[in-house]
Amino acid sequence: MEIEFLGTGAGSPGKFRNVTSTALRLLDERNSVWLFDVGEATQHQILRTTLKPRKIDKIFITHLHGDHIFGLPGLLSSRSFQGGEGPLTIYGPKGIRDFVEVSMRVSQTRLSYKIHYQEITDDGLVFEDPKFKVYARHLDHKITCFGYRVEEKAHPGELMVEKLREQQVPSGPVYGQLKAGQTVTLPDGRTLNGQDFLGPSQPGRIVAILGDTRQTANEVALAQDADVLVHESTFAKGEGKLARAYYHSTNIQAAELAKRAHVKQLLLNHISARYTGKLANELQHQAREVFKNTRVMKDFDEVPVVFRKVTEATHV
Repeated sequence: MEIEFLGTGAGSPGKFRNVTSTALRLLDERNSVWLFDVGEATQHQILRTTLKPRKIDKIFITHLHGDHIFGLPGLLSSRSFQGGEGPLTIYGPKGIRDFVEVSMRVSQTRLSYKIHYQEITDDGLVFEDPKFKVYARHLDHKITCFGYRVEEKAHPGELMVEKLREQQVPSGPVYGQLKAGQTVTLPDGRTLNGQDFLGPSQPGRIVAILGDTRQTANEVALAQDADVLVHESTFAKGEGKLARAYYHSTNIQAAELAKRAHVKQLLLNHISARYTGKLANELQHQAREVFKNTRVMKDFDEVPVVFRKVTEATHV
């Protein structure tokens, strides 16, 4: 699991930052890529990475401002020409389906795959499969906006091979049955419960990716105990009143959230064109005074999402 930043800017494309798009690489976990927002020229950014559009099978839109969706029609069209035949699901606020379908109809674009739409109106679970759950919650922006919380389900514990050897359990297919937690009967008549031979389960990873927002209680629920929190930083320290007036956040507010929610790592994006070079570094320095494990992201930065230690306690 890795996060790759395709665009980290705010409002309009700049020389050093494209507008917002974030890829969650799940190639080892489910051989797919999920995108969060698709700002203008996202497909151009993808050309400079190893991402394959055909691997994208889910797109999560936080809100319908142009710097978060104007790249969507082009990407969807190009996916057809690049071997994308599998279905794709788009999640987002009401109106995202109209935006895509009107764009496709007016441009007379025919796709080689089916698009499923899930327009979100209520907070809660929006996706679940055997490995992941995704939750959405309303944020506080000028228009309807959501944050997303991706929860990986726990991995079964490792098989305690040494314990089996101590009990003179012969290796073979029985090991696989025990690792699956099954109860098996050995040829000598002994009955073994697989659960007795499994180590502690490995907690799944949690990634929270939030859209544009002022401070709101839903942020805490989305970010709680996340391994990685991706949060906007449109404004800097001392600009709280401006951030509130424009329905955005400061780097300090994001850092305070990360600290309050016991986040492991904070990644700041949606950086205004006002902050380049040393000024962007200052954003990071300011935030680190509140929450040390903070980074201001640049386009094409990649961040692995590592497993927590099995013994780590959570704060839920």
